[in-house]
Amino acid sequence: MDSRLLIENVVIPAIKVAVVLGVMSGAVAYTTLLERKVLGFIQLRLAPRRVGFHGILQPIADGIKLLLKEDIIPDQADRVLFILAPVISIIPAFAALAVIPFAGRSFSVMGYEITPWITDVNIGILYILSISSLGVYGIMLGGWASNSKYPLLGSLRSAAQMVSYEVPLGLAIIGPLLLAGTASMTGIVRAQETQGMWFFFPQIVALFCYFISGVAETNRIPFDLPEAEAELVAGYFTEYSGMKFAFFYLAEYTNMIVVSSIATTLFFGGWLRPFPNVQALSFLNFLDFINPALSGVFWFAFKVFMFLYLYIWIRGTFPRYRYDQLMNLGWKWLLPLSLANVVVTAFILALRHG
Repeated sequence: MDSRLLIENVVIPAIKVAVVLGVMSGAVAYTTLLERKVLGFIQLRLAPRRVGFHGILQPIADGIKLLLKEDIIPDQADRVLFILAPVISIIPAFAALAVIPFAGRSFSVMGYEITPWITDVNIGILYILSISSLGVYGIMLGGWASNSKYPLLGSLRSAAQMVSYEVPLGLAIIGPLLLAGTASMTGIVRAQETQGMWFFFPQIVALFCYFISGVAETNRIPFDLPEAEAELVAGYFTEYSGMKFAFFYLAEYTNMIVVSSIATTLFFGGWLRPFPNVQALSFLNFLDFINPALSGVFWFAFKVFMFLYLYIWIRGTFPRYRYDQLMNLGWKWLLPLSLANVVVTAFILALRHG
């Protein structure tokens, strides 16, 4: 193979994968610190502040602690599945990041064009939905392989919850797809730029259904019934310790970032600044003088950060739902609402295009 083709098709994609995995691991670590700080503020108590300036090194200390902790496997557990379950959880979470566009403009390094996404396929959103739904198998296998009643109950709850909310989540994204006319993640953002509006405005019902379903899919409060510590100790990962326990946490927080990134891309213009077609606001791309791609990265990261903050705010504000309330919300409210949104959107588009 020609050396230039080798670099373009193998070396550059490998470097981009390494960069995304490294940045995402750091983002997950400091999202946990942000969560503890915000929850401490909401609950009027001190957050971590001992390790480094105001606790800035706490995530590193936590990582070292988990790395050095004793790795325990219960005697009656299925050892192979017990070890594989955390890996099965984390791989789909990271794989979903492959089609997320972090900015809109390419840049050059040593004569090679670098795109700010790993790959752009014309079924990007369908790829994310299919790959991310595999994560539940890690939870189910972890609960079953532990050979313990609390993990088994937690995994059964998680499976029922993820199957129930996968349907309204999938229906909620159809509205933006109909408006954009493409399933490509970059194509959806460019459609919002061409039409001069974020899809949040015409698809606010879809955004509501998507985000509520996303919180449930990631097993976060108020939908954290698979981990409900008052009933199930820690749910499906009760028997896990050390790095295997950390893998489950890493998968959960990466899934939060993936859900936030999809919401940013589908409903809030991805890398676009507010009102991208208004020239008077072009000063908002204040990083263009360094590189236009940096402005896109800034706005994308800012929007994802706001969604993560919303996740944390919900955790600090809402109590946990009962299981029957969780099921009622999914099947009796979100499913009909998201289905009605698809019908109304399709009807309006059919009228508009004659």
